[in-house]
Amino acid sequence: MRGRAGRGMMGGMILRRAPLLSLLLILGAPLAGARVRLGEPLPAHPWVSAGREVVVVYTHDCGDLGELWTALLGSGLPVRAVNAEGVTTPAPGGLKAWQGEGATRFSRALRVGTYPAVLLVQDGRVLNAWEGTFAGQLE
Repeated sequence: MRGRAGRGMMGGMILRRAPLLSLLLILGAPLAGARVRLGEPLPAHPWVSAGREVVVVYTHDCGDLGELWTALLGSGLPVRAVNAEGVTTPAPGGLKAWQGEGATRFSRALRVGTYPAVLLVQDGRVLNAWEGTFAGQLE
């Protein structure tokens, strides 16, 4: 059966395709400085919400987010890209990033403390939040 090898401890897991469990493990890693409040509704945004989705809020100075984008795009969930703070930076994988003043207001209304911020959203409410650097490993 595919995927059984990754059921034990997290060591040795590869994030080429991140099943929902791996995504939740990534998002469940608490980091100091995360100020996004769980359970709060998302501020106004331009997309039609899915039942469960991932929202990535990032800026131009986040560095290489390739591993993070790969993991998120492999999750099977709709991914929303929000490019905040006014410097245009494209999102990968054919995603169209929301940019401009509205995107920055969205980020500030969420109280994002560190970019990138990844939000797992269920029915328009923040279910889980992760902020900070991603090294491509589940530790």
